[in-house]
Amino acid sequence: MVYFKLLLTAIFWGGTFIAGKSIAGNVSPINAAFIRFAMASFFLLLITKKTQGKLPAIRRKDFIPLLLLGSTGVFSYNILFFNALHHIPAGKASLIIATNPIMISLLSALIFKESVNLIKCTGILLSVTGALVVISDGNLINLAGDAIGRGEIMIMGCVASWVTYSLIGKKIMGDMSPIVSVCYSSVAGTFLLMFPVVLYGDLTEIVSYTPMNWFSLFYLAFFGTVLGFLWYYEGIKTAGAMKASVFINFVPVSAIILSWLMLDETISIAQAAGTVLVISGVYSTNASTMLQKRLIQSRAKAPEPLPEKA
Repeated sequence: MVYFKLLLTAIFWGGTFIAGKSIAGNVSPINAAFIRFAMASFFLLLITKKTQGKLPAIRRKDFIPLLLLGSTGVFSYNILFFNALHHIPAGKASLIIATNPIMISLLSALIFKESVNLIKCTGILLSVTGALVVISDGNLINLAGDAIGRGEIMIMGCVASWVTYSLIGKKIMGDMSPIVSVCYSSVAGTFLLMFPVVLYGDLTEIVSYTPMNWFSLFYLAFFGTVLGFLWYYEGIKTAGAMKASVFINFVPVSAIILSWLMLDETISIAQAAGTVLVISGVYSTNASTMLQKRLIQSRAKAPEPLPEKA
């Protein structure tokens, strides 16, 4: 069930590209980020109060980690991402989806001592390669041919923000449930997003938003943030940051499939091949861990050999 939720999370996050396209011409990036997380925080507060019975008090030792979660996964990620789109194409910016799992996996192995074997490494490389093939439509050489500019540096900052968000989330969830950590980090991020909205945004433009704009913002808030962040954190807590992050590679795949279904965009042979690589990589990465667990369980259940008679 955890893996199914992670797959749905990737589909929801793929759908955010569709929702983002529908508001790109009428909603400013700063307003979109603030409204998205303001709505998400509202839903998360309601869900947290219902599931926990009340809003849990924040312990002094959790204040700084929660603020870091909000400042990385919500504030800096969105500010850097939306500003990067002013300098580089959205397709190239989406490379963040393919590079996150490698960084999370490597740092998880170094910091949290998550095991890495040959099958896992192969699965990670397969899924990342598949994501790159999907994004580049098979022209991998062209991706490395462009010069690194301000937009690329901002996207690298997005990678650092999401990796930090994932790793801090794994650490803080040792003492806090996923719903509570996601809720309070979203509130913290929304609070931080108020400052650029006041300085650079224009909330008076909301009167010009169409019903489709509001529906897209609701989708970004509830499906892309509330369910997406919550289920992603549940995956990190249950399966580990390394295995949960591999599912991020399904995001560009789901985005392309949804674009084909909803926007009538074509799917090339390279994109179809990349999809197969992503699925193969995710399966092999998780199958290796399941095989290890079964071997350990079978050895634990195996009867001890009888002593030999003299």
